[in-house]
Amino acid sequence: MEIVPKPESADRPQRNIALTTVEQWQEGAVSHLQDYLAVEEPLEIRLGNMPMSVTMRTPGHDRELAAGFLLTEGIIADKDELKGLEPVNSRAGNTIRANLATTHSISAQMQRNFLAASSCGICGKTTIDSIRVRGIKAPNREFKISPEVLCDLPEKLRQQQAVFGRTGGLHAAAAFDSSGEVLVIREDIGRHNAVDKVIGWALLNDHFPLSNIALMVSGRGGFEIVQKALVAEIPLLASVSAPSSLAVQLAREFSMTLVGFLRGQRFVIYSGKDRIKG
Repeated sequence: MEIVPKPESADRPQRNIALTTVEQWQEGAVSHLQDYLAVEEPLEIRLGNMPMSVTMRTPGHDRELAAGFLLTEGIIADKDELKGLEPVNSRAGNTIRANLATTHSISAQMQRNFLAASSCGICGKTTIDSIRVRGIKAPNREFKISPEVLCDLPEKLRQQQAVFGRTGGLHAAAAFDSSGEVLVIREDIGRHNAVDKVIGWALLNDHFPLSNIALMVSGRGGFEIVQKALVAEIPLLASVSAPSSLAVQLAREFSMTLVGFLRGQRFVIYSGKDRIKG
């Protein structure tokens, strides 16, 4: 299998598309073709020399992914707490080291976040209580967007999914302003990673918080996506599929606008209808 590199200005040359040979069956005839696959590789995130997390991701914008992950998981609260992000020298290049301004109570913070995240069967009340403890507040109530602009977002997202167009195997997340202009779009094999890349882009490029944007995701609007959006102070989250019950509960508690089934000229508002004009 051949890896096709795609250079990026902010990161090392990326291996986000793989080329492989396949056999295609169509109407009784078998043909040999070359097909594109979305690359999936592990990324280890370290705090100094201490391993913190390993996530499976599509290579590309790794610094943004690490920054967004650190923020949305509560390891850092803003850019000032992040002294630097650097790749660790290795042949694979799949490790990012985060250097923090302070390591005070990091071990306790990591234990609280990651034991909770990996726990099976954790109840909704306990999960949402953990969000309250972090001091997350309701996002910007003044943000407004029209239904017409909202309905245009899925097609705008789809048009800019470059890797998805070749592989059909990636999720995407994009930040739009109230007029429907795209600020940033990121793709990844993991929907959570795509969101973290968008938030990390905002953090590293002084666009944080994202209090005047709508976040559009290509998959469903799950609890963790809503949580990450709330950390970034995003007032509106839209998805092409359905949200989960816990995602709706969280969005309603924190007065976030949550939209699902955004397809064509139809969408469903689960929370925060006042931000949608008309």
